[in-house]
Amino acid sequence: MANVVVVGAQWGDEGKGKIVDWLSERADVIARFQGGHNAGHTLVIDGKVFKLSLLPSGIVREDKLAVIGNGVVLDPWSLFAEIDKLAGQGVKISTENLIIAENTPLILPLHQDLDKLREEAAGKAKIGTTGRGIGPAYEDKVGRRAIRLADLGDEKTLDDRIERLLAHHDALRTGLGAEAIDRAELKAKLLEIAPKLLPYAQPVWKIMSDARKAGKRILFEGAQGSLLDIDFGTYPYVTSSTTTSGAAASGTGMGPGAIDFVLGIVKAYTTRVGEGPFPTELQDEDGQRLGERGHEFGTVTGRKRRCGWFDAVLVRQTCAISGVNGIALTKLDVLDGFKTLKICTGYEIDGVKYDYLPTAAALQAKVTPIYEEMEGWQESTQGARSWADLPAAAIKYVRRVEELIQCPVAMLSTSPERDDTILVTDPFED
Repeated sequence: MANVVVVGAQWGDEGKGKIVDWLSERADVIARFQGGHNAGHTLVIDGKVFKLSLLPSGIVREDKLAVIGNGVVLDPWSLFAEIDKLAGQGVKISTENLIIAENTPLILPLHQDLDKLREEAAGKAKIGTTGRGIGPAYEDKVGRRAIRLADLGDEKTLDDRIERLLAHHDALRTGLGAEAIDRAELKAKLLEIAPKLLPYAQPVWKIMSDARKAGKRILFEGAQGSLLDIDFGTYPYVTSSTTTSGAAASGTGMGPGAIDFVLGIVKAYTTRVGEGPFPTELQDEDGQRLGERGHEFGTVTGRKRRCGWFDAVLVRQTCAISGVNGIALTKLDVLDGFKTLKICTGYEIDGVKYDYLPTAAALQAKVTPIYEEMEGWQESTQGARSWADLPAAAIKYVRRVEELIQCPVAMLSTSPERDDTILVTDPFED
């Protein structure tokens, strides 16, 4: 049985929710391996819309084990708010179908405070954080001062962790003109939520290892996109975790040998939320049309997404970094009706041609995209479930994308409905 990793191969918002849901029906275990409650995965099942931020997409399906791995940073209050919201939609969540790695770091109110204080102080240099405390929580993890889930089980350990954590944060807050943290209040909040949270704590690495030995199918679910990766993204306009496929192993306690297939989710055009470089961004009617037809607003933040033509250079780059075996191409139907389509095939910077995006920010700022024009199609592709349902020009577009990114299309999505999918290669059977 193959184990599959799903990663976004652009700047996020590629439609991972639907694809993960489609795959989760075939999986036994669905594990989130990085990020926090800044993810936004929308699922449409039998006409019912579910919007998830922290919980793995498999949580809405019965008889599946949903896992939050140690690579995630966990906001306990947001977790239970999400659980309550799903309960209102008829989704039953308990320790039987959800487990959380006991070494998962927690996001605390002070992390959200620091996120917002820094963005306000940065002014024009802000990086467009969601303000949810994700970055500061990862900083504390790496700085060895995080409070982890298991720490809530022992009051003495919790006291020690709080002292170490606040020795750092109080100094930061003073420098930013904010008051010191009330230690008693923070401890009280943690002790209050501990009895609700601790029952979910498990040695995820062991449970995942046992599942693999038993021949269970495991689906590793990433958040955000590869171009927001802390190492390989458009730094510093990135998230604070590793969003590429390698994090699936380290973020759950599995070895890299547990990964059999990497599926990259790719939108048929390009979008980005927040600040940062965007070579193919459109400020014209075409860009507006893409945004309107694609309903390009953030699931979590509600922020309007910037839109542009498909950038084959970036997707080829992210597919190489994550070792993508096949892509799921989404939102092809948004391109219906365009007379002419453009695909970015390379860059020019100061007269020099590049087949990748350089790391240096000064070079990224001067990128001019090199476009190839293709004939569009006037017929509708929405809801297509076979190649025969697609216009010839649409098939030609998909094949050209494959050539340029040097990676085959494994799945093609033609609407938010899970069944409106053309399967070329089943990742679990590859």
